[in-house]
Amino acid sequence: MCRSIIGISMSKSVALLLVLVFLAASSLVAFKPVSSANVPSGYWVSKAPMQVARSFVGVAVVNGKIYAIGGSADDGVVGTNEEYDPATDTWTFKTSMPTPRKKFAIVSCQDKIYCIGGSTDVQSQSITAITEVYDPATDSWETKASLPNLRSGIKAHEVNGKIYIIGGVISDNSTADFSLLSLNDVYDPEADSWSSRTPMPTAMPGTLSAVVGEKIYFVMGLSDPHQIYDVENDRWSLAGTPLPAFSALHVTACATAGVDAPERIYIVADTGTLVYDPINDEWTSGTTILKYREGFSVAVVNDVLCAIGGFTGTNDMFWNIDITRYATNEQYTPFGYGTVPPEITVVSPKNEACTSADVTLDFTVNKQASWLGYSLDGEGNVTVTGNVTLSGLPDGLHNVTVYARDEFGNLGVSETSSFTVDASFPVVPVAVASAASICVVGVGLLVYFKKRKH
Repeated sequence: MCRSIIGISMSKSVALLLVLVFLAASSLVAFKPVSSANVPSGYWVSKAPMQVARSFVGVAVVNGKIYAIGGSADDGVVGTNEEYDPATDTWTFKTSMPTPRKKFAIVSCQDKIYCIGGSTDVQSQSITAITEVYDPATDSWETKASLPNLRSGIKAHEVNGKIYIIGGVISDNSTADFSLLSLNDVYDPEADSWSSRTPMPTAMPGTLSAVVGEKIYFVMGLSDPHQIYDVENDRWSLAGTPLPAFSALHVTACATAGVDAPERIYIVADTGTLVYDPINDEWTSGTTILKYREGFSVAVVNDVLCAIGGFTGTNDMFWNIDITRYATNEQYTPFGYGTVPPEITVVSPKNEACTSADVTLDFTVNKQASWLGYSLDGEGNVTVTGNVTLSGLPDGLHNVTVYARDEFGNLGVSETSSFTVDASFPVVPVAVASAASICVVGVGLLVYFKKRKH
């Protein structure tokens, strides 16, 4: 049995221990208790299990449905693909992944699922760089450009239409030794090409990482701040309160998007849940999964967490000894779920001059609304079903505010947008002047050609 500590300095000898923390299911991460103050009110419930029990399964979400792909099953590493519909609580088999594997990076991007790298054997020694893409709309797979390097123990993150693979581990393919990596590669689905970005400051597996906004957070440990990657500026920073302490054999990270639940990073373990608020830099603790197990994966659908698969037994990382695998599917409703109001953005009119008495009100809402309305110049709300034309506006300064109410009754309010109307703008005289200019040019050309003729 391996026992290791997370949160100490990152020397080379400690780096090996950190690898084992994330990769050895029999390892013990020793943590101290977390304060119970401000404990979130989230809770876990059991849902329909998968049809095939698996550990280290890859999970991704497309159009509100979860896809559980690959992993370790009783008959070895598999490419099994199951679709879960939370609305009906049912699982359906889909076309299997061509290259069976586990511990690969998986992410949805532009309604397709990218499966990258990973281990093709139970012992986690044979590592691949292959990229295979699943299209749920056609239930088909295709192969894309491979990751530039062999890696396992990785996660994929989509930001602004690009896919980032950062950190990870690699084995020597002959022993159980692993090396930590700091590589940072980005994939462009449109060009089907990879490029390198600035490596992470401290090499680590990608397990404890999640996207918040346009930044990727890597949660380090007890004494180390987060490694935060700014995608837009290709820049790393170290900031934030380190991970609090708790005992766990298996840990993974995910994030809610701030649509139906507050934007948070969730560290989900076999023995508990930690919740990080990136805005206030605060940690709180949540409830534990119902079925104790290791090797499970977490998907987030509509800001609800689902912990899927897993195992118990002697070890499932390097050997198949006394292992019981699970098809378990447990759902976690996060702290503050259903309390986040809609976000509304007025696209137009916005700080502009309009030359017509009829102005189109164009706006976006970040989630489904049960009611929409607007207020023009401080008057009473007018109910609408979407974008609308504000007709017959008098000349002068105007302002408009848009409102949206979600299914939970939360009311969102846009910023008030100001604009001016000047319907008397001399459109016709300009047109006449333009026509006159055309006549002058035409006469000039006639004179020119007449001279040429002579």
